[in-house]
Amino acid sequence: MTRVIAACLALLLAAPVPLAAAAEETTRIGFVNTAITNLGLTRSHRVVVERFSDPEVAGVSCYISQARTGGLTGMVGLAEDPGRFSLVCVATGAVNVAAGAERGERGELVYESDTSLFFKETRVHRFIDETANTVVYLAWSTRLIDGSPYNAVAVVPFAPAR
Repeated sequence: MTRVIAACLALLLAAPVPLAAAAEETTRIGFVNTAITNLGLTRSHRVVVERFSDPEVAGVSCYISQARTGGLTGMVGLAEDPGRFSLVCVATGAVNVAAGAERGERGELVYESDTSLFFKETRVHRFIDETANTVVYLAWSTRLIDGSPYNAVAVVPFAPAR
């Protein structure tokens, strides 16, 4: 029995844990160390800044900063990262919303990032507010904290279709 548990643990440690998915491409912009762990022998606790683009909305770049847990468990992907983050989306060119972009009150998932080995992610959904000619991005944590998940909102205006 202990050999089976040891084998399962070895597989978990060997499996790479993806940092982000759903967006076509996620680029790490940079990070700052917030606390040194294990006398500097392992990765420190960090705040990481990443950029992603919405595949259905041209001319928009979104930047998300997230806390990342360091130490040995953080290095091997077993640590649970805090569910705190910040989000900003900016127009980097002419903003064009694709005709096939999901509309409606449920929005569409455009980014997700694992923040623990099991059951916790940071997700970003896109909503299109046709009345105000804006694209609204909502970042939220799938972990409930005191009845409500952490969340952040960013809004980018676009020119209405003619």
